[in-house]
Amino acid sequence: MPAKDGRSENGDVGARGEGAVATTPENLAELYQKMVLIRAFEDACQRAFRQGKIGGYLHVYTGEEAVATGFLDAYREGDRVITAYRDHPHALLLGASPGEVMAELYGKRTGLVKGKGGSMHLFDVKRGLMGGYGIVGGHIPVGVGLAYALKYQNTDHIVQLFLGDGAINQGAFHEAANLAGLWGKDEMCPCLFIIENNQYGMGTSVERATAMTDLAAKFDSYAIEHEKVDGMDLLAVLECAHRAAERVRESGRPYAVEAITYRIAPHGAADFLEKYRTKEEVEKWRERDPIGMVEKRLLDSGDLDEERIEEIKQEAKREVEEAVRFAEESEEPPAEELYTDVYAGEGEE
Repeated sequence: MPAKDGRSENGDVGARGEGAVATTPENLAELYQKMVLIRAFEDACQRAFRQGKIGGYLHVYTGEEAVATGFLDAYREGDRVITAYRDHPHALLLGASPGEVMAELYGKRTGLVKGKGGSMHLFDVKRGLMGGYGIVGGHIPVGVGLAYALKYQNTDHIVQLFLGDGAINQGAFHEAANLAGLWGKDEMCPCLFIIENNQYGMGTSVERATAMTDLAAKFDSYAIEHEKVDGMDLLAVLECAHRAAERVRESGRPYAVEAITYRIAPHGAADFLEKYRTKEEVEKWRERDPIGMVEKRLLDSGDLDEERIEEIKQEAKREVEEAVRFAEESEEPPAEELYTDVYAGEGEE
């Protein structure tokens, strides 16, 4: 369980889960600290990948930090979270330690999934993370099913289902959204759809991928109400997230939010050339870097000074360096680990 300062008992970046919008100076500074840690973690991941230390593939969340940070601030114990392959921050925000997430990326036995999942397939069921998924759109039916199950079990828990703009053109999205709308009529689908619209599905812009670029409005076809939010503005996301989460929790009906955001980093760690967008476009979006925007608010209000800002950045750097050290020094999983956790034995869950 997270402590009062939003960190779990072992000092991880745990979600607050208290149900109140974090708008006090103390809470905003706390969320800023989480975002800085996420950015430092993702920067370290990119370096390690390019050094050949991380296998598989790697997608980072740089530039989108306000979306996961804001929505997971509305997380309550017992809720479920499911997302696509930019899943590192979701695991961290729910309370996984940077060390165990980094070790997973390194494929080590001390990793979050014992080195079996890697970057795109983080799981942390005990903290509510029901997976990151590498197949675009493949997790959406799973998330909708989880929401139905939570209501069927007579709980007041909800599912936060994160998906990218590219996933909304997949057949799995439309099939699942239709079911969510149908089950929602009977108040049996407490699913909060969160579209992380970062403008590009890999190298294809939204304008080139769909004839109707108002992605939130696509939920109209399935009788699911929706709205948009500035995904670069943490305060806007926080207000929207808490209100939307409570709406879903109380009604048992699905709801959708399109968060307009931007990935400052390339699509993936090997996406060096980025011929599909200009440097000028990236620089324009950098002016609205979500971390920079929160930092400016805190400095302008006098709630933090330059010295404390620098301390937070150095603390994040040290924590991430320790996570990398932990991952590098951890043991490789033995070959027999391939056969564990495949099937549950008798009496096992």
